[in-house]
Amino acid sequence: MRPPCSIAAPATSRTTWRSRRTASTSRGSTDGGASSPPPRRPGASSTSPHRGCGPDLWPSPGGRSRLPGVRSFEAVTRIDASPAEVWALLTDVGSWRDWDSGVDRVEGTVALGERLTIYATMIRSRPFSVTVTELRPSEAMRWRGGLPFGMAVIERTYSLDAQDDGGTVLTVREDHSGTFAALLGRTTPDLNPSFRQFCAGLKARAEGSASRTVG
Repeated sequence: MRPPCSIAAPATSRTTWRSRRTASTSRGSTDGGASSPPPRRPGASSTSPHRGCGPDLWPSPGGRSRLPGVRSFEAVTRIDASPAEVWALLTDVGSWRDWDSGVDRVEGTVALGERLTIYATMIRSRPFSVTVTELRPSEAMRWRGGLPFGMAVIERTYSLDAQDDGGTVLTVREDHSGTFAALLGRTTPDLNPSFRQFCAGLKARAEGSASRTVG
């Protein structure tokens, strides 16, 4: 389970682009003094272990957002339904279009090593195919796609974190990396709005199903 951090119901998102940095070495002064440390980046905290964790946003899973040359999109929301209920809806990709207007359709079967083709409304002329690389029931699903030979890698992760009160925190994250990631970024729209929409749709459907079950 993630560290305690308040979660508001609406999904939140962020986009980051981390350019590659050239490591530099300091030779020190001629009198043997040590070089001064680099200035702290504006807004950075030297004490908070979860920089960027706002009132409704978890820190990125695994710290992968710290990698250089990675463009990331992310949305997080809390759902008042169990991870099992959320997982059942998440992996039924054929029904996504019923609760997410941003999806035309998804072709394929969710199984490890299987390929899926997603047709999104925002880029109807450019469907994209991915391979399912990780499946942990009620916990996580991961896809991987991109250009051949790793020139551009697209990795999307859906993470479900069980809460003590029976609810679920859903995180949808996509990382773009590789030699041509910057070029890919020029033709890829901001995915945060569609991720927020996806989270809101899944939240509404899962909570509706949960209330009907209780009733």
